[in-house]
Amino acid sequence: MAQDARARTLDPDDLGPLERWLAMTIGSTSVRIGSIDLMSGGAVGENWRLVVDVDGGDHTGHHIWALRTDAPSGLPMSLDRASEFACLKAACSAGVLAPEPIADCDDPTVIGASFMISGFLKGVAQARKIVRNPEIAAFGPPLAEALGSQLATLHTIRPPRSDLPFLTMPEVSPARAAVAELRQCIDSISAARPALEYALCWLDANAPATPSLVLCHGDFRTGNYLVEDGHLTGLLDWEFTHWGDPQQDLGWFCARCWRFGEDAREAGGIARRDALYRGYNAVADEPLDPASLAYWEILAAAKWATIALLQGERHLSGREPSLEFMLTGLMAGEMEYDALAEIGAHV
Repeated sequence: MAQDARARTLDPDDLGPLERWLAMTIGSTSVRIGSIDLMSGGAVGENWRLVVDVDGGDHTGHHIWALRTDAPSGLPMSLDRASEFACLKAACSAGVLAPEPIADCDDPTVIGASFMISGFLKGVAQARKIVRNPEIAAFGPPLAEALGSQLATLHTIRPPRSDLPFLTMPEVSPARAAVAELRQCIDSISAARPALEYALCWLDANAPATPSLVLCHGDFRTGNYLVEDGHLTGLLDWEFTHWGDPQQDLGWFCARCWRFGEDAREAGGIARRDALYRGYNAVADEPLDPASLAYWEILAAAKWATIALLQGERHLSGREPSLEFMLTGLMAGEMEYDALAEIGAHV
């Protein structure tokens, strides 16, 4: 099992309540969890790999499932697990390649916090392994095209949706709503960040209009999808899903901070932009406007700077001491520089 100094929510030595709850929820006679392992990643939540044997019901058989639960402290813009589970169900119903939703639970007595269980997909998610794979020149462009088509499929989901009542509609344009959310977040940070404040002022003053809202993934980037033998096997981490501008997901994917050092491959560090755009436009109702993505890439840098600061605060506050969170907080300056540099290139 992966080891980490952070406190964990789930106790792998006390799985009886989870087994009993799962059997009742999926309509099985019994469920036995043969092994449970903490997976890498999960800066916002905890992700566990379960090896499960099910007797009776629709899920009879041997399975590998993933359990996702809350970390001891999290980010204010993150969905709870029941809401994330509903978004995952909506995405899968639309044809998006994502883990199969199995069950969700809001009863904290089962494992100590709310959680969701989904299918386990094979593949590599670690961003640096993907972008530095020796075969990336060959599989990168078709991978980017597949990601573009998956994102456009997700964006076919539009409000209103009775199955997603918890997602609030922006009272102003999605861009200005995003800026307002980031401002609210940095108000909780102890240190002043004048560069980030300037970037947010510029973003607010130059916010574009959005013709129609779509379901945005919210964290669509290299590191949040799985690749096996050069092929896309699934999209992960739906905790930031929201109604927004479709360009926001594309700008987040292409932002320099998510290229992991491979700046020449502007689409997530894996390919040129045209491959991503080609896949998106093949499915989308309306073709994207590449010129408009510059704004959303600046917003991406400001958002990642804000998230880095919030992660750093989780350590500095003593709520969740973690070397990873401390180091993440130090990355905010680089993102602020990116935002200012991009603003300078467009004024």
